[in-house]
Amino acid sequence: MITLFKKSVKRLGSNPGNLKNLKNSAKGTIASEMGIFGDKIAEAVPNFLSTASENVIKNSHNAFIVLGRDRPASRMSGYGGKGDTQCASIDIVAGRHGSEAKAFNPEQKPVVVDPDFTKDAARIYISQKTDIDANFGLAQGSIGKQVAKSAIGIKADGVRIMGREGIKLVTTTDLKNSQGGEIQTVAGIDLIAGNDSSDIQPMVKGNNMVAAMTKLTDHVAKLNGIVARMLEIQHEFNSSLKGHFHLSPFFGKPTTMPDPATVGVGTKTLVNHLTKTKTSLTMHKAALGTFRINYLSQVGEKYINSRFNQVN
Repeated sequence: MITLFKKSVKRLGSNPGNLKNLKNSAKGTIASEMGIFGDKIAEAVPNFLSTASENVIKNSHNAFIVLGRDRPASRMSGYGGKGDTQCASIDIVAGRHGSEAKAFNPEQKPVVVDPDFTKDAARIYISQKTDIDANFGLAQGSIGKQVAKSAIGIKADGVRIMGREGIKLVTTTDLKNSQGGEIQTVAGIDLIAGNDSSDIQPMVKGNNMVAAMTKLTDHVAKLNGIVARMLEIQHEFNSSLKGHFHLSPFFGKPTTMPDPATVGVGTKTLVNHLTKTKTSLTMHKAALGTFRINYLSQVGEKYINSRFNQVN
């Protein structure tokens, strides 16, 4: 994670009158407009360009609550700009234009701004009818982009949602949406990092995953047994082959001793089977048991399921 810092006190673009007061007061014993102990502070607060239908609640430190109609940008934007009815909105903003906030430009002319869902520092946007994904520039995901429906958008450098007694993310709770349309499908929940849904995949259901992995280890354990049984059969054959002899062409009588080459190779093979292959199979079976406990058992240190979070 990259953290960028700017100066803790930035007065560039502030109201010239406030800066003059600050300069004069700094020479005295009481420094007004310095913000210490929660006092007022001289800082750049852009002038918000409101519409006739908006009720703007504003303080002097770049915090706004705007009660109006759907408006994600200019006065022509959103369903309020189109003249639609039933598109009421509440726009709560702290820090218009973020780090680029200015009240006056270098020519000392007032800076007037519209809502900016990219630059504004922190926002909670509530609308009766809006294109929430388009407003915030969100990826398609598996849910798709919502159009002309009620929505709430929350955006800031960091968003934390805390529940003292749990948090539920629940979809499809009603039969109809805010526009009166019937909800015919169950929409899921997309978790998208980096606003890139090109490789979005379904979540895994933990209990089913444990069942599948347990079944797989059972199959692997059975395969271990098959190989072990095959080794025993091969061992019997190799033992017999190691001491075999040939019939001589002299009246079909057996030779007096086994083939020396066969004896050497046979003995080496028998030893390898017992000291290497058999040992490897035993270790493999033990490793399967350890795998079951570590990953597929609730008592395991690396249990693959969350002990707290659930998903359907």
